[in-house]
Amino acid sequence: MSDKYFVDTNILMYAHDRSTGPKHRLVVSLVEGLWDSGHGVLSTQVLQELCVNLQRKVTPPLPVSQVRQLIRDYSTWEIVTNTSESVLQALDIEARYKVSFWDALILHAAMDSGASVLYSEDLAAGQSYGGIHVVNPLVCPAR
Repeated sequence: MSDKYFVDTNILMYAHDRSTGPKHRLVVSLVEGLWDSGHGVLSTQVLQELCVNLQRKVTPPLPVSQVRQLIRDYSTWEIVTNTSESVLQALDIEARYKVSFWDALILHAAMDSGASVLYSEDLAAGQSYGGIHVVNPLVCPAR
């Protein structure tokens, strides 16, 4: 089993949006643990979504300077860069597992990184997709 853990955008959003209360508290320790261990993995898609959501969905919105710093900080993690081949493979994953294209792109990035766990609130907790085990840290303990 890999010691890499892919983190979906929604989990990072809870880590940076204090207004989410209990969800914020649950994921902060998970994200801090990934910082400490150096085992966190993200994708360009996650970073892009994080940028947009921190400026549009958080009240009050985070200033661009703070978002820039967070992206710089997260850039020290392993980052999977999505390519045109990633898009094509995500289409196959979408058809195979009957998930949304965007979730398929997340799954592809997690698979491409060699991660064994995908922390996400969007995909079915406990489900495995091609060797990637989905864990929702909001309902079950993080590994």
